[in-house]
Amino acid sequence: MSDQQITRATITIVEAAHRLGIGRNQAYEAAKRGEIPSIKIGKRLLVPKAALEKMLGEAA
Repeated sequence: MSDQQITRATITIVEAAHRLGIGRNQAYEAAKRGEIPSIKIGKRLLVPKAALEKMLGEAA
């Protein structure tokens, strides 16, 4: 399977921050408080795309 066929199911906190229009540090703090859905894999903190979309849909 080529890299172009694989769609990522998660985004980084920095990508989520950009999408939400907030700063990087603010996004990390919001994830720590549980305001942004996130999962930790090793040392990486990732945001599931589906959970972020659901959160944004409910906020609208």
